[in-house]
Amino acid sequence: MFNYLDSQSVDLQLELTSVKDLLSNITHLADRAGDRGNPLASHPEHQSPPERPQSSVVGTKPSPVENRTANANPPIVLVETAFLASATSLLWLLSYYLPAVPVFRVFFPIPIALIYLRWGRRAGWMTALVSGLLLTVLMGPTRSISFVIPYGMMGVQLGACWRRRTSWLTSISLGAMVDCLGVFFRFWLTSVLLGEDLWVYLMLRMRDFCEWLFVQVGILAEPSLPVIQVLAIALVLVSNFVYVFVVHLVALLMFEKLGNSLPKAPAWVDTLLEL
Repeated sequence: MFNYLDSQSVDLQLELTSVKDLLSNITHLADRAGDRGNPLASHPEHQSPPERPQSSVVGTKPSPVENRTANANPPIVLVETAFLASATSLLWLLSYYLPAVPVFRVFFPIPIALIYLRWGRRAGWMTALVSGLLLTVLMGPTRSISFVIPYGMMGVQLGACWRRRTSWLTSISLGAMVDCLGVFFRFWLTSVLLGEDLWVYLMLRMRDFCEWLFVQVGILAEPSLPVIQVLAIALVLVSNFVYVFVVHLVALLMFEKLGNSLPKAPAWVDTLLEL
């Protein structure tokens, strides 16, 4: 009886060994079939490249803005973009229904510039476009495009300049030109909607102003049309330059508290703020 049990156990061990060998052969054949079905897996060009060692060069530390962009969390970017786009639309809406409070105009490009400074170009343009779409729904396409041009474009431009750490003179000059483009665009759009050339009306008012100015200075001459147009464009540029400078001051005071610094301000600006 014991001999019978021993023989049965030996047979069972042999069967288990054969089953193991069979399973290993099946696994090997399956692996080879998978490699044949995916010829790109064994190609050296399609293999994952080896990890590059980190650079040990001193002085190549990325800026905080680059670190934030590299570690950006998509839900956080979307939430901030939606929030600042709605805040921008609300400011434009309040400025339309409360025209006696012109201080709202200073804050128009700041939310878009802030989101650009924090998260980059894509988030900045998305904020500007979403603000335009919200204003299209709330106020109509004509007023929404009056916001996008120039304030949406100015927010993107200021955010790009501040992110690249350009000088104040460069960012203010570019912002003044963008605002000047928006002024002439609004003149053209309003003239098309009203069916009248508002630029001619502006030139008539500027001629009266130039005649009064010439009389005060003592110039006995009538201003010509080119002189009037140059003076009108110069006044628009000066007013836009002052406006963009005020936007820089407001952003300097706000962004420092939010942990997003602007480029270094000139020394006379620091002196002006200390007064």
